Amino acid sequence: MLLEVSLPQARGPPITLHAGVHVPRNDTAGPPTFHVAGDVGKGPFVVATLDPDALTPQDPTLAQIRHFLGGNFHNEGGLLVNSTPAISEFLQPTPPAGSDAHRYIFLLFHQSAEFATQTLVNSNTSITNFNISTFAAAVNLGNPIAGTFMLVAPPTS
Repeated sequence: MLLEVSLPQARGPPITLHAGVHVPRNDTAGPPTFHVAGDVGKGPFVVATLDPDALTPQDPTLAQIRHFLGGNFHNEGGLLVNSTPAISEFLQPTPPAGSDAHRYIFLLFHQSAEFATQTLVNSNTSITNFNISTFAAAVNLGNPIAGTFMLVAPPTS
């Protein structure tokens, strides 16, 4: 399976990510749209976006940063459409000045019944030091079924 992520642009067509592509920070304002290639079923699905490199790749003391967490995505001809607000709305990548590029990882999970009633994460929960593996285990998401990632560096002066 492949999770395709597209970032809308103020001018021009959206940028569709290819695994490991470097994307200028100014092109990451989002929010992204998600497509899935492969037979994953109708859903529901959970999408998570994480930065495992915060504060910097050499000093990931704040990792993982939760940049997006949303459920109730349904597959409509390959386009993933969610029917409820996200738990964590999309947060634009913002690696700090002087840092190397950060990885931003997008993961797709089959949504469990436990996800709908989870109370571990809400809009007021800190986005720092999030652990997707622990969260996924706690709400019975299992392993990701698809994913991709991009690299974003801080703007140069």
